[in-house]
Amino acid sequence: MTSRGLLRAGLLFMAVGYGPAGLVQLLLPKVFYDDFPASGRSWVALLPPYNEHLMTDVGALTLASVLVLVVAAIRMERVMVRTALAASLVFAVPHFVFHILHLEHFPTSSAVSQTVVLGIGVVLPCALLALSARRGALEPVLTPSKPAESA
Repeated sequence: MTSRGLLRAGLLFMAVGYGPAGLVQLLLPKVFYDDFPASGRSWVALLPPYNEHLMTDVGALTLASVLVLVVAAIRMERVMVRTALAASLVFAVPHFVFHILHLEHFPTSSAVSQTVVLGIGVVLPCALLALSARRGALEPVLTPSKPAESA
């Protein structure tokens, strides 16, 4: 697979990964709080208290991020792709750091699995950013040429 194909696949993987979580956060915030990532294995409820406003706002922001990732995957323009990946990191890095510093209420299996999942959320955009720097991986933004002005 080409660098371009890997970048597109990575962007879409991220969008598909974030999309369902964002939809549940926005439309069923209490379900997300009580049951994410799976019923009987909640990670979010281990960090109370529940706040419906916060859950729905995070869901809407997650879906906004999904939109940007999908547009980047479709357009494959250097600025768009790199901005989408950098924006993902602006969220993913502090989110990861917060969670690794707040594992005291987590069973070991949940602490490990959550750390791995959130770590992928940091490593993947970093790897895709590095890949995006390869020659020919992305298209520059094309601007329409101006007709020559006559004197």
